[in-house]
Amino acid sequence: DAWVYGDARVSGDARVSGDARVSGDAWVSGDARVSGDAWVYGNAEVFWFSHVGSEGGTLTVFRTRDGALVNRGCFTGTVDEFAAAVERRHSDSQHGMEYRALIEMIRIRVASWPERQTEDAA
Repeated sequence: DAWVYGDARVSGDARVSGDARVSGDAWVSGDARVSGDAWVYGNAEVFWFSHVGSEGGTLTVFRTRDGALVNRGCFTGTVDEFAAAVERRHSDSQHGMEYRALIEMIRIRVASWPERQTEDAA
């Protein structure tokens, strides 16, 4: 049921699935994953970090109707859920410190997102 429309682009190994929508001038590329009920439009509502964690994977953040979701490997959840998972698994290790720095960046970026358009306006 995923939609990609307008001038939106999906390339590389990126995936858009579930009820996700990608529109406008949005580009989803690299190893990014957009899923669930995510709505990505414009150029600022999905971002990712490469070579993250002990597996050197991709951490993807995307906007949903209710805020933002974080995906890293088999984990998908809110920013707060991700922060709690990092504390449980990595605590004060090098990976834990790096994840905490990325979580702070995620919180700053998500706080800057404009108010969400309603589904009728999309």
